[in-house]
Formats: sequence, structure tokens, C-alpha cells
Amino acid sequence: MRGDYQQLVDEISAALGAPATLEDRDFGLIAFGAHEGEDDEVMDPVRTRSILQRRSSAAVRAWFEAFGIARSTTPLRIPPDPAAGVFRGRICLPVRHRGVVHGYVWLLDDGHLTDLALGGRGAPPDPRIAQAMETAARIGALLADEARAGSELGDLLRELLTGPAAGRSAAATALRDALRDALRFTPGLPLTLVAVAPWDTSDTDAAPLPSLPGLLAACALRSPGGPTGPPGPPVLAALVRLRATGGSAPARTVAEHLLRSPRAGSAPAAAAPAGAGRSRSADRSAPPRPGAAGIGSATREPAELPTSWQEALAAARAARAEPRLGPVAQWDTIGSYRMLTALPVTDPDPVIGPLLTPAHAELARTAEVFLDCAGQASRTAQALGIHRQTLYYRLGRVEKLTGLDLDDGEHRLLLHMALKVARL
Repeated sequence: MRGDYQQLVDEISAALGAPATLEDRDFGLIAFGAHEGEDDEVMDPVRTRSILQRRSSAAVRAWFEAFGIARSTTPLRIPPDPAAGVFRGRICLPVRHRGVVHGYVWLLDDGHLTDLALGGRGAPPDPRIAQAMETAARIGALLADEARAGSELGDLLRELLTGPAAGRSAAATALRDALRDALRFTPGLPLTLVAVAPWDTSDTDAAPLPSLPGLLAACALRSPGGPTGPPGPPVLAALVRLRATGGSAPARTVAEHLLRSPRAGSAPAAAAPAGAGRSRSADRSAPPRPGAAGIGSATREPAELPTSWQEALAAARAARAEPRLGPVAQWDTIGSYRMLTALPVTDPDPVIGPLLTPAHAELARTAEVFLDCAGQASRTAQALGIHRQTLYYRLGRVEKLTGLDLDDGEHRLLLHMALKVARL
């Protein structure tokens, strides 16, 4: 199907004599047409970024969407905007199918398209534009078919990951057969799951996920919440085919690409409940944390994918809690977080309640760095950039607030674990 897109884009480029680029509705690159000419006559920074990085920037997206491209049913002329890096004007051909926009064909206006009649207000379009729009409609039909197929695979993946354990064998078989039929997938190849957290599901009419090497299916799921609270924010589960059991490069590429999606949003940082020493107003003002992704272990058995999913979700949680692990973390590299993420989701341990208030955030960080440094004062002071006497003063305040003795190994272990878990 990717070859079909390329052929249709080439048809538009040839018909209009201008370089064409096809992007999905999330501005992810699908195909681009070759064009004869010097680079400085054809390329501008936006087109270069789209081709090399397979995605446009948020500023460029906002500039284009301000012209109503998502609502238009006819071609639009977009003027240049050097501030957004758009040095060349463009013609946008909306790619639609049955009233739904699935993407856009972009044509760089290299001079001879300036006077091209686009139609509108009762005036007929140039025949070449009409032909290009017919081709864009064929692209829209292909993207719609791909979206339907992807939705079916995503539904099967969701059923496998969230259904009861008793039905997982049947769900795994159904997913394997559907992958084989839809994607010419060969059973027995290594698979893994990528978790992207959080994932914006507010747009129920979302375009299909980008075509990436190895990306087989995806679905949005609710992350687990606390024992009495509501579920957490949605996360994306992406099924990826690997080239070898020990090689995670395709999964990492998929994870990094999905994190650049505008749907990989941010959610407020997890906060301790008011009863643990944190006020409700402080909860509401908790700063957002950037999105992160986790990669589970590889398996050749679809029935084992739920285990890989739990690992991917744990790795994503660890990457959000510990920036040094992310933004993409693999299950086998998150160290102690393999145990910490396996603990039941509960309220923070009361012993660290006082440290979770905004007023004592510096003390909490000091204590965690001290414990990360195995209680070595010189290393801790250097890591924090403070004098050793300042460190001792802060640690004394931590002991008074928590009632713990930092010379006691068990007390240290409790404090260390509690601080780590509180950020998950």
C-alpha cells in the first residue's frame, strides 16, 4: 500500500509540475514526489524537515491549520511565513474520504503555480487541479481502508491486553491470524509492545497512526489508577515486529516517532493525596510531566504479549518518574524500578507525607540524592552543588520531619523506596 501512495503522489507531481508531499492528518510524512531542479528552487526548511524527520514542527502545523485545511473540501493557497520557517508558498489539497479528512497533499509553489486557478466562488478549477483532486480522493480512499484495517487490528490487540486470562489464547490466535491476513505477517517473528504515556484520545476521529517499519497495530488503553481512585490517563499500546529477539531498534524507532506526535501529550504529575500531607490546591497546581515510552520484552508467542505489555507500561512509568531513564526506557534497563513498578498502586507511605509538600520539595530531592549516592556526603554535596554543612543541615530536617534515623539501614531503605514510588 505504501507503493500505491508513492505512485499517486508522483502522478500529482507530474500533472502539476511541482514537488508534492503527502502527509497524514497528524503531519506525519507518507510519501513525497521527486522534482527536477536545483535544491534551493525546490526545498525550503519545512519540506526538508518533513522529508528527513518524517514530521513537521508544531509551529508549522499551527500555521497551516489556521487556514482551515482540516475543514476545507477544496484546494487552498497558503502564503509563506518566514517566522515559521515557511519560505515558500504552498497549495494544499485536502485528502478526504466520505467527508473525513485523512491527510494533505502539499505542492510547493515554485513560481508557475501562482496563477493556477483553484476554483471556488463558482469558478471552475484548472483541469490539472481537478485531476489532482481526483487523485487525492483515491489517496483518501486508501487511507480510509488502512484506518479501518488498523482499527480492527487495534481492537483485537485491546481485547488481548485487557480481556480475561481465560480468553487470551483465543484472542492471541485471532490477532495472529488477522495480522497474517492484513499485513502478510509471518507467525513466529519476534514481537514486542511499546507503551506511550500519556496519549491524547480526545479526538475520536483521529487519523491512522503513521506507517513505520515494524509497527503492526496500536490501541489506546486506560492506565491503572489507585485502589480507590479513577483510572489513570490513557496510554497507547503499539505492537512492533522486531528483526531479531535481541534487537530492539525497530521498537525504539517507533517509540521515538510516536513521542513526537501531537497526541503524545502531557498529564499532571502524580501527587500524594491531601491526607498524606499535600493540600488539594497543591494537587491542582502540580506541574505536567513530559510524555515517555517503555518497551517490553520480545516474544514469539502472541499469548505472551500481555506480559510484554505490563513490562512496557512499567518502563514508561519509570521513564516519566526518572528522567535519566527516558524518554524511551526498556524493561531490562530500568533496574530497581522493575520491582517498584510491580508494587500495588497505593497512597504514598505516611512517613514521607511531610516531604511531599511543595515547601519541602528541596528536602525530598536532597534525601533522594543522598540515598542514590549510597549515603556518601561528599558525592551528594557535589551532585547537589551545595556545601557539606548545608547537606547535613537538610538531612537533619528530613529526620525531624519523618521521624526516621538516616544512620539506620532499614530506615534508609524505607525512605528511599517511598520517595521513588511517590513519583511513579
